[in-house]
Amino acid sequence: MTIRVLIADDQAIVRSGLRLILEDQPDITVVAEAADGAEAIEAARRLRPDVCLVDIRMPRLDGIEVTRALAGPGVAHALRVVIVTTFDLDEYVYGALRSGAVGFILKDAGPTLLVEAVRAASTGEALISPSVTVRLLRHLAPAKPSKASRPAKPLSERELEVIRAIARGRTNQEIAAELFISLSTVKSHLASAQAKLGARNRVEIAAWAWESRLIHSA
Repeated sequence: MTIRVLIADDQAIVRSGLRLILEDQPDITVVAEAADGAEAIEAARRLRPDVCLVDIRMPRLDGIEVTRALAGPGVAHALRVVIVTTFDLDEYVYGALRSGAVGFILKDAGPTLLVEAVRAASTGEALISPSVTVRLLRHLAPAKPSKASRPAKPLSERELEVIRAIARGRTNQEIAAELFISLSTVKSHLASAQAKLGARNRVEIAAWAWESRLIHSA
């Protein structure tokens, strides 16, 4: 099954580069490009791509506004948005996370991670490189007292271990190896924790962990 992708970036050379990388894959096709946020929203709603690659800084509407419009709380039939950023300690990225983004990719992350991020998003998973997860959430963890929401039901110790690992950028396979449990058990704990937290994806689980001080900056 072919993964249909929309690329939104105000730099034509960046769009061309991303298109070349993605269309070199047999299972990915780029269905549209957009040079600004308003154009991205219009094209995404019209074409309903499987994944939207959205630059954080664009004319007219920025990546946060695009993400909120396509994947934010209350959006019916939300699309899957992966944020593309240069990561200059960009606080806009945190806003995009809270607006429904399912992943983050650095512009210089390389072809392999880009393709993996698109494939992960297409199946409903989130792929965030460990450096982005840790550096971003550590930098943006609130200095004031935590306002993180309380889980609907108490989290088990094992669920907390899985949440901490997610917040450090670990993949499910890495969590399974670290905790000496099976991959299916990791997924089970992850699903349970996500339900208790009311999180839409593992990105929000990671954010909750940092906001709740489960992970320390040091």
